[in-house]
Amino acid sequence: MESDHYERHFVARVGWLRAAVLGANDGIVSTASLIVGVAAASDRSAVLVAGMAGLAAGALSMAAGEYVSVSSQADTERADTERERAEIEADPAGELHALALIYQQRGLDPALATQVAEALHARDPLHAHLRDELGFSEHTEARPLLAAGASAASFAFGAALPMATAALVPATDIAVWVTALSLIFLAALGAVGARTGGAPVLRAVIRVTFWGAVAMAVTALVGRLFGTLV
Repeated sequence: MESDHYERHFVARVGWLRAAVLGANDGIVSTASLIVGVAAASDRSAVLVAGMAGLAAGALSMAAGEYVSVSSQADTERADTERERAEIEADPAGELHALALIYQQRGLDPALATQVAEALHARDPLHAHLRDELGFSEHTEARPLLAAGASAASFAFGAALPMATAALVPATDIAVWVTALSLIFLAALGAVGARTGGAPVLRAVIRVTFWGAVAMAVTALVGRLFGTLV
């Protein structure tokens, strides 16, 4: 009889969700902060030019940063995989014993731990060691291009929100409108990210709006104090 049991987990979304939420959050906060700071000392045209420059530079920077960092993770994973493959080929008995010890430490009695290790070694020893010894998982595997694309696209989307606000509201009230709506955008982003990842919504909303408000307040203060583009 087939089981209808199904559990919903969110770990498979970790790879792209982290990059997307980070990109959108950074896009909103950095662009809104830039606009608020510039609006304190400049007219609408200068605000929009600065915002567009910030959007383009930020999206490219996020993509490059994510690609480089996740590529480094992928390089480490490949190196560890090859090292583990060589160790299994050089000393299969020793690696089998090491795997059995891992299962013993997780609560299996020695005989059962050895039986499980032998069964897994007979099928795919490398996969067993990567998963249970090194903690590798297909759900958290490094994907540089996916992370870079998610970061760039989400940053551009996030930055477009305060940009659109600055273009549509009265020029004399740009800073107020951008600040208020950006905090709303951040709260919505925090809620969506938390729901997508299965995390508590309220905590995520408070965290993202608080730090967004701090960033915009500091930038606005700098713009007013120095009267220059920031």
